[in-house]
Amino acid sequence: MVSWEYPPHKVTGVSTHVRGLARALVAGGHEVVVLTPSAPDAPDAENDDGVMVRRIAVDLPWIDESNTVAGVASANHHLVALVGGLGDWRPDVVHGHDWTTGWAARTVSRLEGVPLVMTMHGTEHSRHSGHVPPGEPSSIHAVENWLAWEADRIVCNSQFMTAGVLDAFEIDTSHLVLVPSGIDAESWAPSDVTVRGPLVMAWGRVLYEKGFQVVAQAIARLRGRVPELSGVIAGRGPYLAELQSRIDLEGVNDLVQLAGFVPDAELRSTLHRAGCVVIPSLYEPFGVVALEALAAGAPVIAADTGGLHEILAGTGAALLFEPGNDAQLASAIERVLTEPNVATELTANARSLVNDTYSWPAVAARTIEVYRDARGET
Repeated sequence: MVSWEYPPHKVTGVSTHVRGLARALVAGGHEVVVLTPSAPDAPDAENDDGVMVRRIAVDLPWIDESNTVAGVASANHHLVALVGGLGDWRPDVVHGHDWTTGWAARTVSRLEGVPLVMTMHGTEHSRHSGHVPPGEPSSIHAVENWLAWEADRIVCNSQFMTAGVLDAFEIDTSHLVLVPSGIDAESWAPSDVTVRGPLVMAWGRVLYEKGFQVVAQAIARLRGRVPELSGVIAGRGPYLAELQSRIDLEGVNDLVQLAGFVPDAELRSTLHRAGCVVIPSLYEPFGVVALEALAAGAPVIAADTGGLHEILAGTGAALLFEPGNDAQLASAIERVLTEPNVATELTANARSLVNDTYSWPAVAARTIEVYRDARGET
């Protein structure tokens, strides 16, 4: 596998997916090597529960940070160099994740003479609702289009992303496969009985499209309606300063805390005492955060969009609201925090959904089928 994101470098939904899938493939008896950029205090070579992780510094030669595409393309040369340190080990398939590793993944697949599988976790076409603006988004879209045609198979984690890839790149549908992301439910579940209070929690990379500003607006509506109500939004990102301004504007800086980066242990602890988790994304191609919240046993309220709709609609595992509609969100929060039977029913349905559909062994088995199909073994 080739991934721009792998713990501890950029702990995101993509890195969580790559690590979970890689470990599950190893548990199923397969050998997995992950090529990824270096990270502070992380070794260049590591055995991560059987996954052979190889890291390399990618920041030289220095390229103007405003030219993201050129910088990433340059970095991919370093990732390819890692292959030279694998000795006699050879892959049967190369699996790249997103455009950021496309050059390296394609080069290694061609050098080794094996199929290229690419997972597209998101696209510029989908992020911009089909209207890709000029400049950097257009350049990234061009790379994604090239990869869509170069890869032997394209994997998407949701129907939303599958439809978006078909619309954007018009590739052969036989090369496009839907394999959902997974969740390590045991690592998120509470270790004992938890007492939940009127705390609203949201977390993730702080971007405008993640919709955290809608949480602030909803909590402003609930002032005086839900006793002892409070909220916490965990995460960092370029929208953080603007989000704080929005919180101040809504007059809820005494109710809503921006926690910044939160270590895993603290994140899980907060999840286990939160009265509900809100996932307010305006755009969300899959939404692994939703699975993590469900596995943590927290009542979930989510925007009815993209991958969130696909995971949650009709399952009874979450309450859904129109993206951006703070009045609907406020009503849903009030129901969950003031009607115990609603929260109980949501969490019971959530346990069934996670255990039956989104375990990593099941996702790994479906991924192996994709590899075999790409190799012409089926």
